Amino acid sequence: MKVAIYPGSFDPITYGHLDIIHRGLKVFDKIIVAVLVNSSKTPLFSIEERKKMIREATKDIQQVEVDSFNGLLIDYVHRRKANVILRGLRAISDFEYELKIASTNRILSEEVETLFLMTNHKHSFISSANVKEMAQYGADVRELVPEHVARALQKKFSE
Repeated sequence: MKVAIYPGSFDPITYGHLDIIHRGLKVFDKIIVAVLVNSSKTPLFSIEERKKMIREATKDIQQVEVDSFNGLLIDYVHRRKANVILRGLRAISDFEYELKIASTNRILSEEVETLFLMTNHKHSFISSANVKEMAQYGADVRELVPEHVARALQKKFSE
C-alpha cells in the first residue's frame, strides 16, 4: 500500500488543501492528513477543532486518515511507516520554502521522498491566513472553504 503523509497546520483547511488530497489519491492508496502541533505559532483553532474540520471535509473519502503530531516530521513519517511526504505548491515562493524543508528532510532520512503537487489554479491564491483575515472582517469565505469551516470561522470571530 502506498501511503503519503500530508502535513500542515490546516488552520483552517481550505479548498486548496482538499484539491491536493483529491489529486494525491490518484497517486497514493492512502493519505494521512497530519496536523502539525507547532508551539511557535498561535493558531486560531485548536488541534482537535482542526482535526474535526478535516474529518468533516473528508468524511466521504475512505482513504484519508486524520492525525496530529509534534516533533520532527521525519520521525512521524517513520512512526507511521510511510515513505512519502505530500506537499502542495501554490507559487514559486512556496517552492523555495518547501525545497529547503524537503532538502533537510532528505538529509535526515534518505528513504523518505517529498512529492510536490501544484494546486489547481482555481485555488492557487487561497491561504489559510488570507481566509482567516477575510473572515475576521465578516467576508463570506464559502468559495474558499467548506460550509462547516466557514461557519466555524464566523463563530470564532463573533466570540
